[in-house]
Amino acid sequence: MHILYIEDDPNNRTLVRRILMSEDMAIEEAANARDGIAKAIANPPALVLMDISMPEMDGLTATREIRKIPEIAHLIVIALTANAMTGDKEMILEAGCDGYISKPINVDTFIDELREYLR
Repeated sequence: MHILYIEDDPNNRTLVRRILMSEDMAIEEAANARDGIAKAIANPPALVLMDISMPEMDGLTATREIRKIPEIAHLIVIALTANAMTGDKEMILEAGCDGYISKPINVDTFIDELREYLR
């Protein structure tokens, strides 16, 4: 299973990479939204993990862009975000995300949460 993680924080990418690799899942990483969208087009993943707070282009804008591109509009996009305030979930879903997982992630349940979205 191929997962694309779009995240500007290298420490967060390292943590998620280690968790996914421990489950024999293939992970591709992008340090910004533009690179992530390009990678999604070049090699469409089973699922995109999208950080919401990134410089230049935030994750909500990136998700809206993905939804406009016919070749990848169908991708499952899960927001991975520290934004857990009232109204954030609705805003994330309205932008086109299929769901969200709050940060800091729970290492014990993270893989199960991803599998739920892939069903």
